[in-house]
Amino acid sequence: MTTWTNDELTRIESAEELQMTPSRSDGTPRTPVPIWVVRDGDDLYVRSFRGSAGAWYRAARASHEGRIRSGGVDKDVTLVEVTDPGVNDRIDTAYRTKYGRYGASYIDPMVASRDTTLKLVPR
Repeated sequence: MTTWTNDELTRIESAEELQMTPSRSDGTPRTPVPIWVVRDGDDLYVRSFRGSAGAWYRAARASHEGRIRSGGVDKDVTLVEVTDPGVNDRIDTAYRTKYGRYGASYIDPMVASRDTTLKLVPR
């Protein structure tokens, strides 16, 4: 299994957002979408601002594959659904810490969308 390098983790964590390009069920790439990304330890996570109704999220959940670009890192990823409450609590905190300056109108939907948490695993 491939893991993130420390340099990749730092570069992506420091970036404001990433470009998510989930794969369609036939393997073709969708149009890239800018989304927020957070780090927890040696792992990276994303959520859908629009919850399960988000088009990129529906495609990502169907294929579990995509490509990300952020902080100069361009990588194919496997998208793993996260259901662990402890991990999701830490991700909530990470979103509040990194993006809190945008206010409740942006942060609250991200925290409320914890059922859309996806771990980015490099391929």
